[in-house]
Amino acid sequence: MGLDIHIITNDFEELFIKYLEEVDYLNKHNLSRTFCDFINRGSSYGEPELEQIGRITGVDISPINNMLNQLEEDDIKHKLSFTKNQAEKDTVLKQIQEVKNSIEGNIDLVLDTINALIFNLSQIEHINLKLNCGLKDTLNYDYYFTDFNIDNGEGYIGNNFGQDLRNFKKFLEFAKSNGRQTVWFSFG
Repeated sequence: MGLDIHIITNDFEELFIKYLEEVDYLNKHNLSRTFCDFINRGSSYGEPELEQIGRITGVDISPINNMLNQLEEDDIKHKLSFTKNQAEKDTVLKQIQEVKNSIEGNIDLVLDTINALIFNLSQIEHINLKLNCGLKDTLNYDYYFTDFNIDNGEGYIGNNFGQDLRNFKKFLEFAKSNGRQTVWFSFG
């Protein structure tokens, strides 16, 4: 088993029902486990690939990074379990609210960022050769970052980076067309 990444929206439960009714929704909207690994890469391998891609393409990737900061209910409970008094609890709750406020209504900003990445990366040949994986290539650069303009996977299994970004875009457009305004990542 591995860790999966999901894009969550405000009022997600209602949207998910519509999402499941779509034909071939997995192939059109899902992000691969490699994308999950990619998005979670910290600096332990050097400069994270998302940061490198932002620099190479000239695209501000902070709207995508900000999607990582929203906490799910279980995470909030876990974080609050470490507080020792009401003042600490209030501080944690204030920080959580600040994060929530910072991404409120972000769907257009995230969609613009994804569109810019797709456009700019579609113009670059061999992006895999321009990235530095640090000490170890755990993302399989020669597959994941190659053939950007071609969907190599099945919508989840075997996606390359281009397909993951296009699936990301399709989900954002689907969510927006159903009145959603805020998006963030969830892992499970």
